[in-house]
Amino acid sequence: MKIAVITGASSGMGREFVRRIDSADVYDEIWVIARRRERLEALAAETNAVLRILALDLTKEESIDTYKSLLEKENPSVSVLVNCSGFGKFGAFADCSLEDYYDMIDLNVKALVAMTYVTLPYMAPGGQIYQIDSLSAFQPVPYINVYGATKAFVLSFSRALNAEVQDRGIRVMAVCPGWVRTEFFDHAVNDDTIKYYNKFFEPEEVVKTAMKDMKKGKDVSVCGFSVKAQVLAVKFLPHKTVMRIWLKQQQKL
Repeated sequence: MKIAVITGASSGMGREFVRRIDSADVYDEIWVIARRRERLEALAAETNAVLRILALDLTKEESIDTYKSLLEKENPSVSVLVNCSGFGKFGAFADCSLEDYYDMIDLNVKALVAMTYVTLPYMAPGGQIYQIDSLSAFQPVPYINVYGATKAFVLSFSRALNAEVQDRGIRVMAVCPGWVRTEFFDHAVNDDTIKYYNKFFEPEEVVKTAMKDMKKGKDVSVCGFSVKAQVLAVKFLPHKTVMRIWLKQQQKL
């Protein structure tokens, strides 16, 4: 059985990956994972492939165990894994709850690592892993502190893993967009701590670019000239300077 597995599939970029993967190839099933079952059920009406709906909270280890047990039972060939689940919080470090930080690390880091780890044994040559990352991965980001740190982990982990599994014919790519117009902001924004948003991209733009970059063999996908320019700039500028620019943009200096 040939399948694709997509976490965070109920909205935003995860939902767009479902649509594009469904139209790009023929799968026996697409396994869609998110907490909101009703959203996943609504998505099933829009796809050609059979959707296996897994309403799981990936911050909980028992959800990873449920997914692992299903893989062991079905023994599928996983052609594509998209780790799209994640969230952030905007605000001063001390103003967000420790519980939120724990959940953020559990979902953005631990769940992503776990999903990758338990899926890899079921991937054959030609397999693709998309790790949804962020422009925040390339620099320290005050007032999006812990979120940015989790994304820095994802970037390092994904690029290193890609080098490890190349001899198996499997590709791993970090998808690092700037601001994307999704429900992410419904959870992340509590006040006006972050004031400056230079440009928003649509999920369709980011996913389309990511799928093209995967075909090109890239290990990092960056959508948009302005974002690519910023990634290039932070490679040469001291992080202290980069943070000062960011703080001025957010009217913190």
